Amino acid sequence: MTPPPHDPLPPVLAGPILRRVQADRIAWWLACTQPHRVRVYLQRADGAPTVHEPTVHRLRAGKHLWILLIDLALDAPLEPGTWTGYRVELADTDGGPWTPHDDPALCYPGHDTPGFRFAPQVHALLHGSCRKPHHAGGGDGLARADAHLQQLLGEGPGGDAAPWPSALVLSGDQVYCDDVAGPMLRAIHGLMQRLGLNEEAIAGADGSELRCTADLIAHPASYYRREQLLPRTPRSERLIDLVFEGVKKPIFTTDNAHNHLITLGEVIAMYLLAWSPLPWQGLDLSPPPGLEPEHAERYARESEAIAGFREGLGAVRRVLAHLPVAMVFDDHDITDDWNLSREWEDVAYGHPFSRRVIGNALVAYLLNQAWGNRPEAFGDDALLDQVQAALDEPGGDAHEALIERLLHWRDWHYVWPTTPPLMVLDSRTHRWRSEVSPRRPSGLMDWEALTDLQQALRGHPAVLLVASAPIFGVKLIETIQRVFSFFGNPLLVDAENWMSHPGAASAVLNIFRHPRTPQTFVVLSGDVHYSFVYDVELRPRGRRKEPVQGPHIWQICSSGLRNAFPDGLLEKLDHLNRWLFSPRSPLNRFTRRRHMKVTPRKPEGTPHGRRLLNGAGIGLVQFDDSGAPVKIQQLLCDGRDVAFVPREAEARED
Repeated sequence: MTPPPHDPLPPVLAGPILRRVQADRIAWWLACTQPHRVRVYLQRADGAPTVHEPTVHRLRAGKHLWILLIDLALDAPLEPGTWTGYRVELADTDGGPWTPHDDPALCYPGHDTPGFRFAPQVHALLHGSCRKPHHAGGGDGLARADAHLQQLLGEGPGGDAAPWPSALVLSGDQVYCDDVAGPMLRAIHGLMQRLGLNEEAIAGADGSELRCTADLIAHPASYYRREQLLPRTPRSERLIDLVFEGVKKPIFTTDNAHNHLITLGEVIAMYLLAWSPLPWQGLDLSPPPGLEPEHAERYARESEAIAGFREGLGAVRRVLAHLPVAMVFDDHDITDDWNLSREWEDVAYGHPFSRRVIGNALVAYLLNQAWGNRPEAFGDDALLDQVQAALDEPGGDAHEALIERLLHWRDWHYVWPTTPPLMVLDSRTHRWRSEVSPRRPSGLMDWEALTDLQQALRGHPAVLLVASAPIFGVKLIETIQRVFSFFGNPLLVDAENWMSHPGAASAVLNIFRHPRTPQTFVVLSGDVHYSFVYDVELRPRGRRKEPVQGPHIWQICSSGLRNAFPDGLLEKLDHLNRWLFSPRSPLNRFTRRRHMKVTPRKPEGTPHGRRLLNGAGIGLVQFDDSGAPVKIQQLLCDGRDVAFVPREAEARED
């Protein structure tokens, strides 16, 4: 539906999001309401302003929605350490005048454009995961990152007083497709209507009730009861358990999938609302008619959390415009427990309805995240033509063919040529399926993918490895997951960790022991809704007493950006883990990491002995020239900067 004249759509809905910055190339992501022509104005630190006409790939997602990837090849390379201001300028496709997209909200104080510092040598980076809009704890780690950049810019010209982050690494759950608040779903439906997103024919549903997007939105079960929309067959009873009810966890005791996003338009709208305040303008967020009393009460509670989320979106949009953003999916970007086991895959992909739900989230991930991570992997005109055909007719043959292609895509992982290189793993679609039982958890990467990783690591003295789930996690929690998996219930405890599959665990640990892999590993992870840091070293094997020469490994976990673990439960698990699996505990000999010594760091200022830090925020790591961390912090949304103290410093402190 065309918006009323008094409430026009802005030309830019979301972005510009800075994606890749290399010496000779810059890429941005942008969501617009028209298929604008684009040119880019650059202001380097020591030179006259220049205007460039980049390569622009456009995909039309609706009557008033175009998603653009702007790829600018530079004639003169960027100078490391220098500041570059930029402005995106737009013009109508009919040859109209150029209009600078001047938005003061995108600029930091003292600057009249957004910009970036080209930092190929990584001396700092920000990282985080798990950004749930309706988290009731308040705060947004991305808004905290914005405050950090503003502080850096205020300390000196271009932020000379402290290392400027080389990248913002988002290691998973940038959106929650499977856990959506009622007010967010209401905003999604309103935005879909304003942007004129195309109707989608829905596969596999009861033909008398649910045929297309309009039927879904109007259905009495569309809010808080979407699991009822699944087809009722003996096979789909397992589908309900595996796809929608898998979020039931004894440690949380709630289920959250009743507003699970279904159509492609819903997921695309969710991304716009998660990254920018502009699409929220003019939307009706009043409760939908016909809510039951308990759902109306829940809607009111969630409205408060969503209002807090919206307040921070201006800061979120600004920080995304100033740092190269590296993204990778985890399960909630698609659906909870995605590809957890062979049984899950067989049931979920074996039914057209659940296959479409998963496929739609994957198509939206391609458009909004993966495309900018590695533009060259998706630059094939035939692939982009296929994506456009799917967007033109959601639910048609081209849409199904695209989903089939993406479900078998092997290039979601990527490497950025920083120093050290930033290697981002795909631990969701390269699964090593259990040969013992279809219900056992799959390994997070299969033999082929791990072998490719080992080859990619050769020749690098240091590496920044992004693994959505921690490679070295909390042993007690992994033990609990292992017990539940043994009794055939891995879905109850999210039994996804690197040690859950014997083959994958052995292979990944052998990578660290291999003499030709890097001697400095920094593993950046998220997923678990708490933060921690481990120092890892090799143990001598057998009767050897001499020191073992091996890599220096740091496991750094930052989670969540806008999420947290139940604090009382985390405190108990932390305490038990310290008693049962301290570095000197004999129980370590019975774990898969028995040939490695894992020493936790203490979060500074927390109660004595605490090792796991709870609270929304974002991780900040600073590095020396060799790629080793020299300072590891969690910047919390309550304003605290919590450093993780090494064992020696902790002993002095205590």
